Amino acid sequence: MKGFRSFLLRGNVVDLAVGIVIGAAFTAVVNGFVTAFLTPLIGLASGTVGDYSQVKFSVHGTKFPFGAFLNALISFVLIAAVVYFLVVLPFSKLSARLLPRKDIEAPKVDCPECLSSIPAAAVRCAFCTAEVGKRPFPEQAHTRA
Repeated sequence: MKGFRSFLLRGNVVDLAVGIVIGAAFTAVVNGFVTAFLTPLIGLASGTVGDYSQVKFSVHGTKFPFGAFLNALISFVLIAAVVYFLVVLPFSKLSARLLPRKDIEAPKVDCPECLSSIPAAAVRCAFCTAEVGKRPFPEQAHTRA
C-alpha cells in the first residue's frame, strides 16, 4: 500500500486528474453554449424554429438526426480551438523561449597552410583549398580503435 500511495501522490498523477476534471467541466460548458446559443442561431439562419439538435431527415423510414451531429461537431471545433490557442500555442512559445536549441558544433582544427579554423573531418581547406590530408572521420577513428 505504501508504494501505491506514493504513486498516487506523485505530481504527475494529481496533475492528470485535475486536468481531466477541468476538461470535463469545460466540455460541459462548451456543450451548453453550443446547445443554448449556436444551434438556435443556425436554426434561425436555416429557417428551422426551435431546437436545431432535434432536426432529422428520413430515408425509407430510417431517421438520421444530423442536428445532434452538428452540435457535437461545433462543440469539438470550439474545444479544439480553445485548447490550441490557450494551451498548445502559449506552451510551444514558452518552451521555445526558455529552451533554446543550440547547434552542435563540429570539432575544428587549424589549416596548416592558412591557419583558418576548419572542421576536423575536412580533407581540403575551405579558405585556401589546400589539401589537409586524407584521414578518417573522427567517428570512424573511434570505432576502429
